[in-house]
Amino acid sequence: MALFGQTFVTGILIGGIYAVIAVGMTLIMGVMKIINLAHGALMMVGMYVCLALFKSFGLHPYLGMIPAMIILFGIGWLLQKYSIERVFGVETILPESQVLLTLALGLGITEIIRLIFTSNYQCAYTPFSARCFYLGGMSISQPYLVGFIIAMAFVAALHILLTRTDLGRSVIATAQDRDAATYMGVDAKRITNFTFALGTALAAAGGAMLLPIFYTYPDVWHPYLAKCFIITILGGMGSTVGALSGGLLLGVAETFGATYWSPGYRDVVGLIIFVLVLLFLPGGLKKVIGR
Repeated sequence: MALFGQTFVTGILIGGIYAVIAVGMTLIMGVMKIINLAHGALMMVGMYVCLALFKSFGLHPYLGMIPAMIILFGIGWLLQKYSIERVFGVETILPESQVLLTLALGLGITEIIRLIFTSNYQCAYTPFSARCFYLGGMSISQPYLVGFIIAMAFVAALHILLTRTDLGRSVIATAQDRDAATYMGVDAKRITNFTFALGTALAAAGGAMLLPIFYTYPDVWHPYLAKCFIITILGGMGSTVGALSGGLLLGVAETFGATYWSPGYRDVVGLIIFVLVLLFLPGGLKKVIGR
């Protein structure tokens, strides 16, 4: 019973971190209606910013998260304004040229990071990384718990921003109907730039939460990009509640699969969920639980 409880709690904790990474992608996809294949690479850049701050100034990744988010917010704004926006809505030979552009950006960013930091595995290990506490026979990782709490704070803050502020309502209006929002006086281009930058900053926050737990290297982002897709489809585009629910469900499913099936099949569980959702719940959890 203790093993079952520990597996469930661990799945919830890691699922919360998944959610804060994926909520940035679902926000971007909901507003821009494109698949951002550079999202994982930008998360990886956030990890390396925190790593550089840790090695240069001894700044803990949770503290380095703030400057990393600010830096990635700026990078996201510039990428959107000066690259993606240039091909957004432009007729080209390939109708999804924006998607191919984000793929090129992701690959380019990866090689730049590889050039600067090499391909070696690196980590920001602190004594905190190995700490845990015991509850009813269960061993709970403190980095997982702290990361989960921070992730929930970010998701809650984003939900409040989207539902209680004029800026957030403009984001939602642009996601629902870009043309209608423009006619109502919303600066759709500015909102799109802000949304992409905010989603990038949230990806950096998720990377900072992962850094005390896992190694990082230039290609670390590939599995997390896949998880973001699964959570986005599961939760529905543009839904913060859906992203949170999808992240928690994926985290629990992966952890139970790794514990009771095999650690090597951890990612397979997520892919199975992905296929089942596409077959039986194509609208995602958003259709069930609402925004």
